[in-house]
Amino acid sequence: MTNPAAADLIARSNRLGADPRNTNYAGGNTSAKGVDTDPVTGASVELLWVKGSGGDLGTLTEQGLAVLRLDRLRALTDVYPGVEREDEMVAAFDFCLHGKGGAAPSIDTAMHGLVDAAHVDHLHPDSGIAIATAADGERLTREAFGERVAWVPWRRPGFQLGLDIARIKEQNPRAIGCILGGHGITAWGDDSDEAEANSRWIIDTAAAFIAEHGRLEPFGPVRPGFAPLPASERRSRAAALAPAIRGLASTDRPMLGHFTDSDAVLEFLAAENAPRLAALGTSCPDHFLRTKVKPMILDLPATAGVEEQIARLKELHAEYRADYQAYYDAHATSESPAIRGADPLIVLVPGVGMFSYGANKQTARVAGEFYVNAINVMRGAESLSTYQPISDAEKFRIEYWALEEAKLQRMPKPRTHQGRIAFVTGAASGIGKATATRLAAEGACVVIADLDLEKARAAAEELGGADVAIGVAANVADADAVQAALDEAVLAFGGVDLIVNNAGLSLSKPLLETTEKDWDLQHDVMAKGSFLVSKAAARILIAQGIGGDIVYISSKNSVFAGPNNIAYSATKADQAHQVRLLAVELGAHGIRVNGINPDGVVRGSGIFASGWGANRAATYGVKEEDLGQFYANRTILGREVVPENVADAVYVLTGPDLTRTTGLHVPVDSGVAAAFLR
Repeated sequence: MTNPAAADLIARSNRLGADPRNTNYAGGNTSAKGVDTDPVTGASVELLWVKGSGGDLGTLTEQGLAVLRLDRLRALTDVYPGVEREDEMVAAFDFCLHGKGGAAPSIDTAMHGLVDAAHVDHLHPDSGIAIATAADGERLTREAFGERVAWVPWRRPGFQLGLDIARIKEQNPRAIGCILGGHGITAWGDDSDEAEANSRWIIDTAAAFIAEHGRLEPFGPVRPGFAPLPASERRSRAAALAPAIRGLASTDRPMLGHFTDSDAVLEFLAAENAPRLAALGTSCPDHFLRTKVKPMILDLPATAGVEEQIARLKELHAEYRADYQAYYDAHATSESPAIRGADPLIVLVPGVGMFSYGANKQTARVAGEFYVNAINVMRGAESLSTYQPISDAEKFRIEYWALEEAKLQRMPKPRTHQGRIAFVTGAASGIGKATATRLAAEGACVVIADLDLEKARAAAEELGGADVAIGVAANVADADAVQAALDEAVLAFGGVDLIVNNAGLSLSKPLLETTEKDWDLQHDVMAKGSFLVSKAAARILIAQGIGGDIVYISSKNSVFAGPNNIAYSATKADQAHQVRLLAVELGAHGIRVNGINPDGVVRGSGIFASGWGANRAATYGVKEEDLGQFYANRTILGREVVPENVADAVYVLTGPDLTRTTGLHVPVDSGVAAAFLR
């Protein structure tokens, strides 16, 4: 049974974390002190429950809490070796754990344990950080809060900061919390409700103070030509720029992207002071650990052409990398971790929006959310005073902190397809759905493209929501529809890396019964459709400059002359030769093109369910429900082929083990000798 103090803590944390005005995703931490029974002695023991490292307040559960003995934690003050060695205290937390201890204690554990209050909140609200990053934040703190909130000068999180705040609380008996210079807020209370009320009062009071005393145009006037483009034009421009920007952001390692064109972003980028403020970078540690110390911002107006903007972005990217290397070199010591990459995580394009990047979609999205927080902070600080973040030297001490490096090293090894974006046509059922499912399981972000939008969205939702998959409408026989679907993919994930041409249909008729309409329909969907998808996708792949894969789901019938399917087999042969042609043409760009030749995939197949199965069963003189086994019985292995078998082949062709393979057709037919490739 959850201890009542811990239960109150979880409920309070969830309420606070659910409101972005209070704190950002995975930002801040909360704690509670209480009494429980020591299972060894049966005696009462004072405990500290505190949000563990890396957890999120809005979704915090009991498993996300670190649990420590309060007497042992406070006894660490007797062995504290001083601020120069304060990092050693993090390892000492392990000797304070109660039982298995729960989640790993965070760097802020000392603050929660040493402050003499039953409940403590440490949060990163935009309004609070605005005052914390103002040049005269200490004065503003007095004016806004009086004696109820104390000022704490910037100090890197750690044991010494915990001692500082504990002392400030003791010296300021009327205080309910404090503003941490350059960082955030801390509040406390004798019970959970009081701590929450105090946190909210600080946040709301700061926001009201900014609203009452702030300047109307903190970012300055709008620059001519930098105002937001109309919505449809803006998103079209974003889709045109995104592949090239993602390629730049992936120079050191593959990155997933996220696009944001919120009012806050567009207002900031249009303003006169945006370049100056962007160059100052972010301040709150949670911000710059997600966004890097500063973004890359395009210095051309929205009225510039796409090619001009891309050319300038490439120049700015080279400058950004050199600048970041200089930042690293200026502050690194012999003990610093190696540089983690010099590419920007935030790219700002005036009039269009913000592109944010991360190792996965969630990280990319959250990076963008954090930079919006940073924009809000800059607005508040500039409206009251002058925005003054912590120095680059202090940022470096956190960004390349040994403790931060240890946290990164503990992260699980990435899956084979992490950082890749798959666009699968005909993916709401059958082979396409199985392929999308397998690729998502291996870490890819997946775009479920299908003629039936509702089914596509439902299939995407099954895979885990918008950070994993999206569903888009795609009539592959229509060039405009194909481009629109790929634009959606680019705006959702930053680009595309892996195309699976799977959409198809089949009409089983002998030559004399096959109409011109039948022939055109088969070729429009599969031959022409694959061509249109590959052509539109190739533009993106080439613009990204990081290679990619195109896979055609062809058929055993591309080489095997079966009865009564002239239109189907001919178009499959067309697809099969497209593989060879495109492998030759696109290889110079690092794009591999391969094909898969399945046979007899009856189970779960949209094609077989739409009449093809009944026709093929009639052709072979078997019951439709026995068709799968019929196909299996005529193979060398005697085993039925199911959608997941084809998905496995896509995984292998696009995974890390066949990186030197292109122009290949892989049979997935349980062995049909007549279809052996020669």
